[in-house]
Amino acid sequence: MKKLGIFVGSLREGSYSKKTAKVIAKQLENDFEVSFINIRNLQFYDEDLEQEGKVPAEWTKFRDEVKEMDAFLFVTPEYNRSVPAVLKNALDVGSRPYGSSVWDGKPGAIVSTSTGAIGGFGANHHLRQSMTFLNVYMMQQPEIYLGDSGACFNDEGQVVERTEKYLNKFSQAFKTWVNKFN
Repeated sequence: MKKLGIFVGSLREGSYSKKTAKVIAKQLENDFEVSFINIRNLQFYDEDLEQEGKVPAEWTKFRDEVKEMDAFLFVTPEYNRSVPAVLKNALDVGSRPYGSSVWDGKPGAIVSTSTGAIGGFGANHHLRQSMTFLNVYMMQQPEIYLGDSGACFNDEGQVVERTEKYLNKFSQAFKTWVNKFN
């Protein structure tokens, strides 16, 4: 069974991104070994630490964990038309040292969430640009910009039926996408 690493750009436990990621993970759990990759404790990337041989243990643990994944799913909110710093830092830590990127040559996809109408469009495309540079084969369609994300969950925090169906179409396409790669 292929290993899927899920990265959530929001640290907040009750975030719509985290709720959305959990819905998708449940939809994919029979097809993948799903792991939520913790990015909360990653020290900011500092090349001096690499060069001085002072690589933080969190970096090594993170790199080793991500290297084992066969595919990636990024679920992120939009902060100021971009991705949250914690997610960008995870990309940087995983892409170094130069020539040793843990991202290289694997399939991935992005889901962006926002309480606004355009569903994190800026974050989605900004992240897509970084992932293209990191040589992650990003799924092109369907694109998911989950706008008005507060309306996608009921008062108890459960996904509403129309959103669950919408995300299931994405999950099925993602499964097909990942299975194109060895």
